[in-house]
This record gives sequence, C-alpha cells and structure tokens, in this order.
Amino acid sequence: MAMLPNPLPRLATDPSGRSLGLRLPPGRLLDTTDDGPWPEPLLWHAEHPAAPGHWAALGGPAARAGLLPVLVDLGDRQGGPESWQLTPARMSYPGDHDAEDVLAEYWEDADPDGELLGLLHPFGPGWPGLAPAGALTLAPDVAAARLADTLSDGSPDWPRTPHLALVPARRSADVPAAIGWTGPLNHDNDVARPCAVLRSWEDRFGIRVVALGFDTLAVSVAAPPVTESDAQALAAEHFAFCPDNFSHSRGVGAYAKDLVGARSWVFWWD
Repeated sequence: MAMLPNPLPRLATDPSGRSLGLRLPPGRLLDTTDDGPWPEPLLWHAEHPAAPGHWAALGGPAARAGLLPVLVDLGDRQGGPESWQLTPARMSYPGDHDAEDVLAEYWEDADPDGELLGLLHPFGPGWPGLAPAGALTLAPDVAAARLADTLSDGSPDWPRTPHLALVPARRSADVPAAIGWTGPLNHDNDVARPCAVLRSWEDRFGIRVVALGFDTLAVSVAAPPVTESDAQALAAEHFAFCPDNFSHSRGVGAYAKDLVGARSWVFWWD
C-alpha cells in the first residue's frame, strides 16, 4: 500500500490535535496488526461513542490535515479494530487496479459451476459491464455526514458502538486499504482491489466510506440510481463485489429495487 505522510504520530505528543488545526476529544492511537505493531499509528479513534454532529464537526478540519473520518464499531461481535486482524503490509495500492477488471473477475469467480444463474436474472453468466453513473443530488460530504449521524444516533442494529476514527488516506475509498482491513478476506485477501471498486463508485455515485466493522462496510451515496434499469446494472456490481449480500430469495432483480434512490449501501462478508 502506497503510504501518505502520516500526521497521526504527532498526536502522541499533541493529543488535542491543535498542531494539526484540530480540537480532538480524548482518544487513542492504534498500531495493532496481525503481524505485530505497525511502525506508525494506523488510525486514531475517540474514546467515547460517536453522536450526531460529531462527523460534521471534525470531518472537514481533519481532511485538511490529511486525515479522513470513518466510524469504527468497537461493539462488534469480534471486538474493536485492535481485534480485526489488520494486515496493512499485505495490501497493494487501489490505484494499481482497474475497477471493471476486478468486478469482472469477481463475477466469473462467484458462480464457476453455474449453480447461481437464477440469482443473476436479468443477466446471464457473462459480466454485464459497469452501471451508468448517477446524477449528484446531494454533496457527497453532506450525504456522508447524514449517514454518520443516522448510524450514531442509537437507533440502528449496526454498528453497535460506533466511534469516530481518523485515518491517513488519499480518498475515502482508500480507507479500508490504508488500515489493512480484512473484512472481505474470504472474498479477496487484498482489500486494495475492493477499494478500486469503491474508487469507481466514488466517481460514479458519490459514495463515501462511512462505517467499518470486523466484516461489515457502510457507504453513503450522493448519486443513487433513479431507474430500475440502472439499479439492476448496479446490483450486478454489488453481486460481484459482495455475493454474501444476496440469497436464493433475493437475487439481483429483487436487490435492485432497494437501490433506487438509496442513500446508503451496506455490505457484509461471511
């Protein structure tokens, strides 16, 4: 994974973040990986759970300091990020991968024996190509802040205990790779490849990575599809990206109906 200059080490001696133009609440730096301590902190997260308004208050100033916000679930059934088996040393760089090539490979690998063809309707076994871009109806950062508020207001089943975290990353789509997240490990052990898809969704649908758990990812959507046809094409991408989101009673066609106008997408890998 290509590394940015990391502002996080400065928080070891300046926990308030004032030297970075921030006013941070009490928090902790995390350098724990599956291969031992990382040479620099991978992320900072607040000690106390997030609440509505926290993302908007900290996200903009943090981005100007080279840090991007994400909610991390410290109440996940597998524990918080220190227990997520992070492997940053094993990640490549998202910019080295082509999103459509990655999705086409996933599509072909998802059903090598043709047993799931019923799930793919209205598509066949061949990769159908990328969905058309949506039209922005909300600023991406506004959509992200709204979803963060919803996920931290105490009402959702997931995340159980969201804490605001800051990650050194070039763009929101790169956050999982920047920390060496292994949520899709059984689907791809190099999360930079899914991050290449997230980059494409950033460009086409205005997504932002808003929340991470051990194996769960939530993104905000600023330019969702508005027609069922476009939603079906996007649902095919979602099937390739995360087949565990689908079931025999909820194939691509049924799944697509929920994508029309949707302001958030959640993915979970078994």
